[in-house]
Amino acid sequence: MKSRARMWEMIARWSSLPLLVLIWEIVVRNGMVNPILFPPPTVVAAAFLDYASSGMLMTDLGWSVSRVVIGYLAGAILAILIGLLTGGNRFAAAFFSPVFQMLRPIPPIAFVPIVIVWFGLSELGKWFLVFWGVFFTVWLSVHLGVQRVNDTLIRAARCLGASKRMMLFEVMLPGALPYIFMGLRTAISVSFYTLVAAELAGAFAGIAYRLEVTQQNMQIGHMIAGLIVLGLISTVADKLFGMFSNKVIHWNT
Repeated sequence: MKSRARMWEMIARWSSLPLLVLIWEIVVRNGMVNPILFPPPTVVAAAFLDYASSGMLMTDLGWSVSRVVIGYLAGAILAILIGLLTGGNRFAAAFFSPVFQMLRPIPPIAFVPIVIVWFGLSELGKWFLVFWGVFFTVWLSVHLGVQRVNDTLIRAARCLGASKRMMLFEVMLPGALPYIFMGLRTAISVSFYTLVAAELAGAFAGIAYRLEVTQQNMQIGHMIAGLIVLGLISTVADKLFGMFSNKVIHWNT
């Protein structure tokens, strides 16, 4: 019974996307939607091949991925450090938390006008927008993760005479790792959301920048191809990080 359920699960997993593409093609070819505004998959595939063969795809990928990596690493590293501090120290939590809780709901896209004023069209502004989106996502996970470390482990470590440094790095940090990695994984998707805002804030290359250019030229097939590329690289990054996190925190899987 279980083997049959697994077989149907596998069939569903591998057939969902091809079935979706087939339905999409049939709907458009039968005139149920405007093929100019919503081209069929064959047209999108041709647009993707044109995008790739022109050399612009690799150029745009390079710029977009570099912006995500730099902004993500900067935001994640600082968020982990401050999250460990606020999660393990009541004074630090009382000082930082009100400020962060006020700033956290502000979406990165709201900063686009002021980022252009602050940084112009430089890469620093784009890194900042990705950084903003990543920082608060990771900080909240680290902060809550440290606070929810098992009290029994903390009391045991104190009874054994653990120093504050040992408590932080050998008790609290390992105990909070599942929360930290959950925040880091969520931040990957957030970084790609903010990348779109960052590149629309004034760029000369990048996947989201190319979306704006093709929209102005009414190249809808190229636009959809660009969206699919964004989805693919975000999915690949998420899956790779998921595999990495499963190896690091294998006791929690």
